[in-house]
Amino acid sequence: MRDSVKRDLQAIFREIFDDKSIEIFDEMTADDIEEWDSLMHIQLLLAIEKKFNVAFKTEDVMEIQNVGQFIDYLIKKIGAR
Repeated sequence: MRDSVKRDLQAIFREIFDDKSIEIFDEMTADDIEEWDSLMHIQLLLAIEKKFNVAFKTEDVMEIQNVGQFIDYLIKKIGAR
């Protein structure tokens, strides 16, 4: 399941940042993508919510430090349905 979530998430990153070369990795943060500012972060979250049919709580998202933690968070959200 993790590989599937990561693959879908990578496709979203590539679409949002309009960069087909993006390869996400667990330790990746906003510092790793120059265009990843607060506006892009919101667009990214909205696209992820739509793709995975989930709703994020602000307090949960604020605690996530990197892409790997975000993947794990998504798996928990999906599994909780």
